[in-house]
Amino acid sequence: MATKKIIQKDDILIREGEHSAAMYWVQSGQLEVLKRKGNEEVKLGFIYSGELVGEMSFLDGEPRSASVKAVTECELVEIPKDVFEKVFLSQPTWFQGLVKTLTERLRKTNAKIRV
Repeated sequence: MATKKIIQKDDILIREGEHSAAMYWVQSGQLEVLKRKGNEEVKLGFIYSGELVGEMSFLDGEPRSASVKAVTECELVEIPKDVFEKVFLSQPTWFQGLVKTLTERLRKTNAKIRV
């Protein structure tokens, strides 16, 4: 089952390089996406209420590509991998292939972008 999770301002939800066991659906609050560059972190963008976060590594099994930190208190729905897989594997194989293709293309594009 998916569970609710509350994190406070400045809490780290996701760390770059970690392996994924869940993705999150943001119910309220704002998060920022950070990428390491040398000894610094560069802000890449923001995640808002209604959006998912942590989906790429969740879907493709690769390490997390960036860190995610709460800008405000956030209420999230944590979606564990086993719950998602039950739904995902019940979809047609063409749909599963579409998700895999999109994730691979996005990961390759992100790798070409220099922060």
